[in-house]
Amino acid sequence: MPVGKSETPRQLEFIYPQHPPGCLLLALYCRTRGLTPDEMPIDLILHTPGGLVASEQIAEALKKHPSKVTVFVPHYAMSGGTMISLAADEIMLDENAVLGLVNPQLGQFPAASIIEVTKIKKVEDISDNTLIMADIAHKAIRQVRHFIKQILNSKLSEEMAEQLANVLSDGRWTHDCPLGGEDLIQLGLPVRFGLPREVYELMDLYPQAPTRRPTVQYIPMPYP
Repeated sequence: MPVGKSETPRQLEFIYPQHPPGCLLLALYCRTRGLTPDEMPIDLILHTPGGLVASEQIAEALKKHPSKVTVFVPHYAMSGGTMISLAADEIMLDENAVLGLVNPQLGQFPAASIIEVTKIKKVEDISDNTLIMADIAHKAIRQVRHFIKQILNSKLSEEMAEQLANVLSDGRWTHDCPLGGEDLIQLGLPVRFGLPREVYELMDLYPQAPTRRPTVQYIPMPYP
């Protein structure tokens, strides 16, 4: 069921909760990518609350594909799903669909909130464990920000890529904060509205279990 408008594209689907675990997902994607000719566009239908442990590798692979990559988001693509979307040449959204933030979490706490504690309290009043977590939090944010800039360096100016990387990773909002199409356009992303009817028909084939609002992808603790 191709949804591309010109050449017949390779269609990939990552639909929560039906997509396989991270390692299998990455292997499946890489195999499909390896069988996709360079001149063939890729259409990716993406519906996930995040938690894709292979999201950075998949985003890198999409960025390297020579032909056009289009991501279709009928409902939401949060956290790791957002990271994958950033690698696309074009993001097609339903008018009510959203992406999310990629600010890191350490255990059950946002990295930015752990850092905030070190700004509020004196060092002598902070436990060694919290100080170690704050150091890891700084590194985690730096890593995510660097990766986002790397993904966007061929799509946006250096200044816009820096701004977008900061907005998505610095913890100014909670991790589940939805970013609608207009927000994304203001941030400089290549967003368009309107999905082919076939995308919605495909989604009807995947009944969704009731769930909470999409949340986070955690870095497990204790951290090595």
